[in-house]
Amino acid sequence: MSEQSKVSANFSSLPVILLLGLVSLPLVLMYAYLLLDTVSNSEAGSLIPSEFTLEHWSFLWQMKPGKPNIWLVTLNTFIFASCITAVILIVSSMAGYVLSRLNLPARGFFLAGVMVLHAFPSVTLIIAIFIVLQYIGLYNSLVGVILVKSAIDLPLGIWLMKGFYDTVPWEIEMAGIVDGASRFAVWRRLVLPQIKPAIMALGLFSFLTGWSEFILPQVLAPGAHVQVLSVYLASLIADDNNFDFATFKAVGVFYVIPVLILYVFFQKHLMNIYGGGTKG
Repeated sequence: MSEQSKVSANFSSLPVILLLGLVSLPLVLMYAYLLLDTVSNSEAGSLIPSEFTLEHWSFLWQMKPGKPNIWLVTLNTFIFASCITAVILIVSSMAGYVLSRLNLPARGFFLAGVMVLHAFPSVTLIIAIFIVLQYIGLYNSLVGVILVKSAIDLPLGIWLMKGFYDTVPWEIEMAGIVDGASRFAVWRRLVLPQIKPAIMALGLFSFLTGWSEFILPQVLAPGAHVQVLSVYLASLIADDNNFDFATFKAVGVFYVIPVLILYVFFQKHLMNIYGGGTKG
């Protein structure tokens, strides 16, 4: 593309960029004001901050009465989201390859079943899941809620990975098989490198959904020793008689910071998740 064409393309997209920027401005201003509000105090009835303070962020170095340590809660959230991501990536990358490349019996029925499973909201299964976890001794544990969340998100992960595998040319695998490589070696050394963007996108998507999950940890792992940030945040407004709105806002900002960082640095990878899943 010539320099003149590039300049023309930039000018043609300028109105769209300006429109999107204008639409997004209230959201940006809201986040900016929220951040400013957590590090300042204002007079009663006034929206303008009057003095700088870190008092609202004291939960980072002082334990709140009756609440678990914020760093333990953050560690639980990171473990929860990371383990979910690992399980989904490992299982989806293998199952998606099998469904894409191997001629299995009842393959079409299994694919349809995967989509049907994804259609069930987790809330409709919560009572049955609660009973099962209690029966096997995994209620109120991170392991139990990790397994449940992973199982609920796996159908979408498998379907997406199958779509990405469908776009990989067969010739790459045939060349490896002709050279004497096993099917597993072909998958690991030749096929997986072709879908690295898909793996990155699905990994980021899985981590973000795990980081933001609330219902499952709240119901299946409510104990203080396994509490995650979403449940911790909700517990701050559970007591109407002891409600600290300033701390609630600061914890909310603390909770969303990792998500914003991931979006800023990996947004291009995250958009790749829409590149697969279209072929049958």
